[in-house]
Amino acid sequence: MADAMIKVENLTKEYGPFRAVDQVSFNVRRGEVLGFLGPNGAGKSTTMKILTCFLAPTSGSAQVAGFDVFDQSLQVRQRVGYLPEDTPLYHDMTVLEHLDFAANMHGMSGDRAQSRIKEIGGRCGLVEVAGKLVGELSKGYRQRVGLAQAMLHDPDILILDEPTSGLDPNQIAEIRALIKEVGREKTVILSTHILPEVQATCSRMLIISGGKLVADGTPDELRAREKGTRYRVVVEANGAPADAVKDKLGALGGVSRCQKVEGESGAHTFEIDGDAKADLRKSLFRVVVDNHWPLLELSRQAASLEDVFRNLTTGEESRS
Repeated sequence: MADAMIKVENLTKEYGPFRAVDQVSFNVRRGEVLGFLGPNGAGKSTTMKILTCFLAPTSGSAQVAGFDVFDQSLQVRQRVGYLPEDTPLYHDMTVLEHLDFAANMHGMSGDRAQSRIKEIGGRCGLVEVAGKLVGELSKGYRQRVGLAQAMLHDPDILILDEPTSGLDPNQIAEIRALIKEVGREKTVILSTHILPEVQATCSRMLIISGGKLVADGTPDELRAREKGTRYRVVVEANGAPADAVKDKLGALGGVSRCQKVEGESGAHTFEIDGDAKADLRKSLFRVVVDNHWPLLELSRQAASLEDVFRNLTTGEESRS
């Protein structure tokens, strides 16, 4: 991939007999916001630490902005902005002092440093707290300081681990918009457990489980991989006993599972799984009408990212 800003080939990291990252390979292009997902202990943080030169791989290779993470780590660090999950900050500095210190560490000084601090501080919503000590800030504002620090030197690549942790809904919307804006011209890797955040922010997803890469594609492509289609049927409770409704709906051709679930008071609610190649809505409607059950809802539901994530990382088949 000629325009790849990150190239990872057969990346492996071992701690004694334990293999935290196992033969992982992927590329990330400029202008791509990549969601990097996996359960706790899957190898996400280890992979990101290798890409940011905090850890050396046991084997395999990784290039960032054209530089090798093992042999050219200084050049890699100069081109990467990294926001770890537990943002390391100096609590006895003011926000302005902290950003000024970070600018100096990146070799920035004078008008260039002050101009960049002003720009990034404004984009991250730090103007009102610029004179406050970092240690006096809320977790959400400390997260903003960490994000500003990661972006301060205008890096080619941003690697963000749970960037919206501790933010309120308005702040989350602002940071998501900022990430999408930055991602139009730079490369962004976003690690998060919040799947709606991936949907709202990322153009592509990688899912890692047990150290191995188990999925790579857009959110829509990964949802399309899910087997089957789910339907939701709600009928009035006084129309028939729940077991009778369940038996009739479950006996339809193409239905693989019919399960009564919690729903609104005074109604029977069922989740029904069927073959993805067939649309069961007409058949479900006909069963309800023929049995004179008052129908309150009949809907077909697309596979969610939660379904995809659970099936790929636990082996559960929620639609089978």
